[in-house]
Amino acid sequence: MIDKFETERMQSAGERPVEIDMSESGVRPVTLRELVDLGFDMEGAMDTPLGYSQSNGTIALREALCLQYPGATPDRIDVTNGTSDANYTVALSLVRPGNEVAFETPNFVELWGVPRSLGATVRTFRLRGESGWEPDWEEFARVVTPKTRLLYISNPNNPTGSVLSRESMRRIVERCDRTGTYLLADEVYHGAEIHRERTPSFWGMSDRVIVTGGLSKAYGIPGLRVGWIVGPADVIAECWTQHDYLTIGRNQLSEEIARVAVRPDNREKLYARTRAILQFNLPIVREWAAGLGNFLTLHEPEAGALGLVRYAESVPSFDLSERIRVNRSTLIVPGSHLGLEGFIRICLGGQPEVLREGLRRIGMEMRS
Repeated sequence: MIDKFETERMQSAGERPVEIDMSESGVRPVTLRELVDLGFDMEGAMDTPLGYSQSNGTIALREALCLQYPGATPDRIDVTNGTSDANYTVALSLVRPGNEVAFETPNFVELWGVPRSLGATVRTFRLRGESGWEPDWEEFARVVTPKTRLLYISNPNNPTGSVLSRESMRRIVERCDRTGTYLLADEVYHGAEIHRERTPSFWGMSDRVIVTGGLSKAYGIPGLRVGWIVGPADVIAECWTQHDYLTIGRNQLSEEIARVAVRPDNREKLYARTRAILQFNLPIVREWAAGLGNFLTLHEPEAGALGLVRYAESVPSFDLSERIRVNRSTLIVPGSHLGLEGFIRICLGGQPEVLREGLRRIGMEMRS
C-alpha cells in the first residue's frame, strides 16, 4: 500500500468549492496567447493530430533540453508527464525492498511516500531554519550511509524557498560519492529566484547525480504536464523502461509547445516573467504579515512562489487551515503536510488583487 498524498488530495478535494485558492505552488500560468508571442505557431497547431508522442520525448525536445544541462546528450534525458512523474519513475527504477532512502525535511513529500510503498526504509534529516535552512550535518551523516540507495532533495527547496550554498552542495555530493548513493535533486524551482542569482544545478557534479525538472514552476506552464529526468545513461534507460509501463507519452501538442518554451531565449523570458510576478507580490505578503504583529513570522523565499508562515498559536496547522477553508472559503496548505507543524504555506504567485483578498481572509480568521 502507498500512503495518501495528503497535500495533493486536499488540493484536489478543496480547490473547486473555495472562492480563493492559495494552496498553489507556482505563479499564475502562462496563456496560449503569451506562448504565441514567444513563437508558438498556433495556426499550424490547428492541424496537429492529437496523438501520442514518443514515450521518452522526441529527439527534438531532448536535444533542446540538453542546452540547459551542459554535457548532457539525448540518451541521458527522459521526458515525463510533469516533475512528479519524473521523481516517481526514478524511485521505481532504483529503489528495491530492503533499501534505505534518505529524505530531507521539510520537503515535497512525494519521495517520502513512494519508497515506503516499494518496501524501502525512509530516513530523514532536517534543514534547520535557525541556520538559514542548511542541513543538520550530524543528522545527515547518520542518515546517508553505505546502506543508502537514494537521497532526495529539492533545491530550491519546497516549501521554504531556500537555496543550498555551493559548499553544502559540494558536501552532499562528496558524501554520496563516498557512500555509493544516488542523489536525486528536484530542481523544478530552478529559474524562479526572486532577487538572488540563478541557483546552480547539481547536474555535472558527479556521475551519481540525477536531476529532475519541468515546466510547472519557474516556466509557469503547469498544465502541459511536461517534466524530465537527466542522469546517467543506464539509469535513464531503466527510467524509460518503467515509464513505458506507466504514463507512456504526452500528446504531440504538449511536446510542440514545450520545444518552444525551453528554447534558451524563451526560457529566459519565462524566468523573467516569473521573477517579475514574485518581486511584485512579495512586498504585499510582507506588509500583510507585518500588520499582524508578533503573531506571524514570514520566512521569505529566495526562490519560488511559496510563502512559509509561522504562527504563534497552539492550534494545529491542519485545524487552522480547515477553519480558513470553511469559514473564509480560502484554501492554504497546513505545515503538517510538509513536516513543519506550526506553519502554513501560502501561494505568492497569483493575481495581486486575489492575493490581497486571500490574505485579508486568512488574517480575519487568525484574529478570530
